[in-house]
Parts: sequence; C-alpha cells; structure tokens
Amino acid sequence: MLGSVILLESNPRGHFIEGSIYGTPYPGTLVTIKAATEPVGGRLTWEPYNRDANANRALIAVLLEPFNGASYAPAYATGERCRIYIPVPGDELNMLVSASGTGTGDAIAIGDLLIPVDGTGLLIATTGSPEIEPFQCMETTSDVTSTGTLVHCIFTGY
Repeated sequence: MLGSVILLESNPRGHFIEGSIYGTPYPGTLVTIKAATEPVGGRLTWEPYNRDANANRALIAVLLEPFNGASYAPAYATGERCRIYIPVPGDELNMLVSASGTGTGDAIAIGDLLIPVDGTGLLIATTGSPEIEPFQCMETTSDVTSTGTLVHCIFTGY
C-alpha cells in the first residue's frame, strides 16, 4: 500500500460518481451497477463486482472512501451513500487484492497482472483466459490474505 487513501492521483482524470451501496464492501473494491434496481434519490445502486465469472468485461469502477472523511478501513453498509471512481489508464490506486484460495500468504510481485473476482470485487493474480486484466501490481507483497490486502496498483485500461 502506498499512502493512506485509495486514489493516489494528485490530479485525477477519471470520472467520479455518487451512488448507493449494496452489501458491505470496503474501499478499494471493484463495484458494478446492481441490475434491475431502481435509482435511490436519482443515484444508481452499486454492489461488489458481479458478473457471470471472474474477469468478465464490465465497467471498471472503484469504491472510494466515504464522504465523511473516514479512512479506507471501515466497510460500507447497505443503503449508504458511496463515492466511486472510474479510472483512466495510468491511474494509480490502492486496490484490495485477495489470496487465490481461502488461506493467507500469497505473494504478489511488481508487474503481476490482476483480475476481478466475481461476487467479491477483490483482485487476484491472473488465472485462466480472462477477458480483462485491468490492474498491474506496483509493489511486492508477500502476505496477501483471503479477505483482501491493499496493494499499490496501476490501471491498465484492460
């Protein structure tokens, strides 16, 4: 992890969105629009990355820290207003990276490509034949946990 925030850009060029969250994800999680759910107060509802399989194409949207200036540590709660950032290639962020199994201790190295996990929105090292590989590691981390470890990454643009 670099710094103490999710978005590391001093002059971000991506797009900021407000919404309502579904579930209890942490900042640094990838989120998608919750299908068949009407807007709340004119804002869409977002949930942890939810596609048919890991690394299926979707809009890349990152859950940021809450509006109230809270840190990246507390999870959001269902119905809470949330901040989302849609990155552009080259943007650096601290992203939640998960161990590939249920344990801990996975190692992620500089340059490793990462894919989103369906249902959690966390990233894992590339496996199989993914449709997208939206992030690349910018640091070495030797103790990635199954619940997610914040890792300095760069957005590849897919």
